[in-house]
Amino acid sequence: MKILNRKQAMELLLSRVQEDNLIKHCISTEAVMRRLSLKLGHDQHVWSLTGLLHDLDYTVTQKDPSRHGLESANMLQEQLPPEAIRAIVAHASELNSAPKPSAALDYALRCAETVTGLITAAALVRPERLDGMKPNSLKKKMKDKAFAASVNRDIIKEHEKLGLDQNEFFELAIEAMQEVAGDIGLDRQT
Repeated sequence: MKILNRKQAMELLLSRVQEDNLIKHCISTEAVMRRLSLKLGHDQHVWSLTGLLHDLDYTVTQKDPSRHGLESANMLQEQLPPEAIRAIVAHASELNSAPKPSAALDYALRCAETVTGLITAAALVRPERLDGMKPNSLKKKMKDKAFAASVNRDIIKEHEKLGLDQNEFFELAIEAMQEVAGDIGLDRQT
């Protein structure tokens, strides 16, 4: 099997997803997944692409969430390894009735893509955006259920299944998103 390279994956994403915020979410998830793969000793290319392409079908499944993840899996057959396809399907298992997450890649994708929403929301209320953000500020946001209310805190907590404590996971995720801050519109406001 020939796995997509980053350029091909980005072209595929841009051909299927037009919503700017969703593209930024996918780039953010890719960055967090890259950092997680390095921290946990997994294949950086596979984990990064899994993050980048996990919502490939969102535009076509938003009116039928029971198909979310499943359509992406169909689109990506023969382009990503089976473990990546499984993680993409499992990341939306509450919606699509697919098997629940069970592998490290499954849990990594779920907590990575979910924490990006919390970090983005926290950055948007700060004049310095991601610059200087610390895990403690995210911990406070986690406790405030009214803040970014649509972000599922229980899924973020799946970082524990990867052997990472909350502080370590938040620090890793913040640093990952800081690396792509210019690409996702969260660099310091001037």
